[in-house]
Amino acid sequence: MALERLFRRRRAQGEARDIPELWVKCPSCDATIYKKDLEANWHVCPKCGHHMRISVEKRIALLADEGTFEPTTGQVHPADPLHFVDTEPYPKRLERYQKETGRPDAILGGRCTIGGVASMLLAMDGAFAGGSMGSVVGEEIARNTELAAQEKRALVIVSTSGGARMQEAALSLMQMAKTTLALDRLWAKRLPYISIMTDPTTGGVTASFAAIADVIFAEPGALIGFAGPRVIKQTIRQDLPEGFQRSEFHLKHGMVDDVVDRRALKERVVAVLKHLYPRRSFAERSEGRR
Repeated sequence: MALERLFRRRRAQGEARDIPELWVKCPSCDATIYKKDLEANWHVCPKCGHHMRISVEKRIALLADEGTFEPTTGQVHPADPLHFVDTEPYPKRLERYQKETGRPDAILGGRCTIGGVASMLLAMDGAFAGGSMGSVVGEEIARNTELAAQEKRALVIVSTSGGARMQEAALSLMQMAKTTLALDRLWAKRLPYISIMTDPTTGGVTASFAAIADVIFAEPGALIGFAGPRVIKQTIRQDLPEGFQRSEFHLKHGMVDDVVDRRALKERVVAVLKHLYPRRSFAERSEGRR
């Protein structure tokens, strides 16, 4: 790629600092891909099919019908009740993430339609503290799940998370129970919930709302589990099977319902939503026939 070598040489010489990166190298097959082609392909390598991580905004654009998304998150802000300090104070760390992402915490969600079906769509943001679930993420999921139940909307959650947020300790772990209980209100009204696991989905997120949906999809090659494979290997002191904790491994062992290419994901989600929603009771169907 002569053009790529030209820009690499100019950057090395300190010239044209504002020239954007035009090429992206696939981390799986090392193929060099024109950035615009990669974006048009939803950041899936056209050579090997490797699914690269994408922004939370792209997640919303991928699934929500164009022009229908209405944000309902962003009003709840994180606090520091534990006055936690590691390499830096927690408020300072939060301030940096908020500045980088433009949102108060690691989740974006709102009302929309997906294939014409009234839905509540939530996506976790891996760029904000690794998508970790703290009090705000748990509260937003619970609130929006309850809102979906009130407005009789389907629920779709896209998970990208490193697990519980360590700076909030037990308060973070409590979100597992909160989010799980909130789903009861949705199921009481027979409204569908689809969970989409992406790379990575780990820790308390996997152990709570992400793994208890009516239908669970996963992207190809996504790391899904509670503890990471290295920790498990060190604990049990045994070699792990090839592909352990990847989407395809979980599909084979029944943890996910299907592994779906990102480019076909909306089509599959729409098919499930139209099949499950709305589901009326026998009495309601009988009333409608009179």
